[in-house]
Amino acid sequence: MTVLFSIFLLTLSVITALAIVRTRNLFVAVMLLGIFSLLLAINFFLLDAADVALTEAAVGAGISTVLFIAALALTSEQERDGTRQRWLSLLVVASAALVIVYATFDKPRFGDPNAPVLQHIGPWYVQHTPEYVGIPNVVTAVLGSFRGYDTLGEVFVVFTAGIGVLFLLSARRSRSGQRRPRSDATEIGLRDEILLRVVGRLLVPFILLFGLYVQFHGEYGPGGGFQAGALIAAAFILYALIEGEERTLHALPRRVLNGLMVGGALLYGAVGVAGMLMGSNFLDYSVLAADPVAGQKIGIILIEAGVGMTVCGVLLNIFHAFASRDRVQ
Repeated sequence: MTVLFSIFLLTLSVITALAIVRTRNLFVAVMLLGIFSLLLAINFFLLDAADVALTEAAVGAGISTVLFIAALALTSEQERDGTRQRWLSLLVVASAALVIVYATFDKPRFGDPNAPVLQHIGPWYVQHTPEYVGIPNVVTAVLGSFRGYDTLGEVFVVFTAGIGVLFLLSARRSRSGQRRPRSDATEIGLRDEILLRVVGRLLVPFILLFGLYVQFHGEYGPGGGFQAGALIAAAFILYALIEGEERTLHALPRRVLNGLMVGGALLYGAVGVAGMLMGSNFLDYSVLAADPVAGQKIGIILIEAGVGMTVCGVLLNIFHAFASRDRVQ
């Protein structure tokens, strides 16, 4: 039954992808991209990759869709006429697809227990994580402790990307240095849509609560800092859509968002430096407490908090950067 449902999802994904390529209405393409991401999230969940599914649903189907819609507010909804290199682009994409399909012929069968990836370091992680880290969620333990350097690099990549996007999408200023006055829905929200405002106001606290649950329960189940940061950012973005950007910035000013971006990355690095100051290696959490396992738990909780802060700050800053720009004529 699971295989049939996976085939059904794959078929829907292919149909959705073809529809995205064929449509010339950018708004329709954005909606289809959100549906495509949701289908991928369901497929990841069926593959027992709950952490990846939660990330895909929150970022791919949620925040990315909102950011694309915000980008459409700056331009037209219709795609411009294609360039002369359309056939060349199609040839490049088709060639890459053929290479990827050919590479899959040498892969082991799906679910094969003797696959090399399942016979290398994976069994060691599963067997020794409770002993060394003491966290039931092996994914969080691996990403936060055993591969802490990789996650630190990802945090700084997100931070750097946020800085770059803010630089490119910084609000246009008038000659006086003040932002131009705005009166569209981005500024005032959906004040005339009573039903949407009521439902949105009811959803915001529950999304925030679920985001905090994902943040602090990520050591015991699917979740973690990245997913939690995306969910909390989604709650504030929803609030901005129904109440307007001005009220959202009053509740969570830009200086707070900038502090989240910088503070989260610094918190992650500070945890690593603390291990060095206590006589161990960088990002070795076992020295943070008398019991090495307890130290690992403390370190992972702190670095996950840093990840959540940075992701939340970056996503909200990007959204406000889109919302505060003037429309491109």
